[in-house]
Amino acid sequence: MHAKIPARLRSLAVALAVALAVAGCQKPAETAAPAADAAPAAPAAAAPATWPASLVVVGDGFPNAGDACRKIGESEATVNFLDDSATLAGCLSADDAAKLGGTVVGTVDGVTLVSVPNGAGTPGDGDGQGDAKVTGTHYNATAQVRCAGYKGAAAGMCDAGVVRDAETGPYVEVNLPDGMKRTILFNKDGSFLSFSTAQADGTAAMKISSRREGDTTIAMLGDERYEIPDAFVQGD
Repeated sequence: MHAKIPARLRSLAVALAVALAVAGCQKPAETAAPAADAAPAAPAAAAPATWPASLVVVGDGFPNAGDACRKIGESEATVNFLDDSATLAGCLSADDAAKLGGTVVGTVDGVTLVSVPNGAGTPGDGDGQGDAKVTGTHYNATAQVRCAGYKGAAAGMCDAGVVRDAETGPYVEVNLPDGMKRTILFNKDGSFLSFSTAQADGTAAMKISSRREGDTTIAMLGDERYEIPDAFVQGD
C-alpha cells in the first residue's frame, strides 16, 4: 500500500507546476537597439589661435585697430629684427603677412614677422606730399621709439605718435605699458623743449634734461629715457 499524500502538499505541488509552465512560455526581454538615426557626437571645436608668450604683442590690430596682425615689441626672440625706421609686425597667417607690404624677416613660434617701413605709402613721411593724418588718429605719423626707465622698466620699444602741426611746435606722445602717456614737446625748429608734466602724478618734481646723439634727441624725465629721431619729429 502507498502512503496517502496530504491534501495540502498536493495543492503546493500543483501550484509549483503551473508556475514553472508559465515561466517557460515567456520570452526573455530584448535589449533595446540604438536608434539608427541617432546623430553622431559633434567634433570638439578647434582651439582659437593665440599669440605665443615669446612675443611682446602691442595693441589690438596693425596697421589699424581690429586688423589681424599686431605690432611686436622687443624681446629675446625679436631683438635682431627691430629697426628704428620700421615697425615690426606679427601675423598668425602668411596671407595676412603678405597684405602688409613689408619684408618678412622671420618666423617665431608660428607667427610670421614683417618689417614695415614707418609711414610706408602714406603722405607726410618723406614723400613730398605734406603731412596727412594717420587714419583714425590725430597723429601725422606713428612709430616705435626706444624707451626705458618707466617704473623701472628695462630698455625696449614704445608706441608713439607725433603731431607736427601744433601751433606751438611739434609734440610726441609715447604710450606706456600701463596706458599712461608721456608727451614730449619740441620747438618749431625740431629742437627739444620740455615734457608735459603735472603735480598730480608727481612728474612736475622730476628732473627734465636732453642731449643729442647724431640725428636723435635723447629726452629724459627723471630716470625715464626716450629716443626720438629727427625725421619722426619733423617729417617732410
